[in-house]
Amino acid sequence: MFSHVVIFWVDPNNPKAADDLIAGAEKYLRPIPGALHFHIGKMVGSHRPVVDQSYQVALNLVFPDKKTQDDYQVHPLHIEFVEKVLTPIRKKVVVYDFE
Repeated sequence: MFSHVVIFWVDPNNPKAADDLIAGAEKYLRPIPGALHFHIGKMVGSHRPVVDQSYQVALNLVFPDKKTQDDYQVHPLHIEFVEKVLTPIRKKVVVYDFE
């Protein structure tokens, strides 16, 4: 198994940015073959101080192996997502990959 977790901070001056990011991921990323699990959503607040609440959206993908994730990264729909959806609204992105 190969997990790919992406944390997004979006433009605070765009009140639709988080929703646009989620809609764009559903349109461009979900159809890319290979993921065993696809989940994207908004940050959920917590009373626990250990929970990071500084971001707006997170994406959690699970692939059968690193090669499948590598293929996902260069898929034309992924590239289109980055160019059309992510680049105009992102402030910061952090990725956590692990096996």
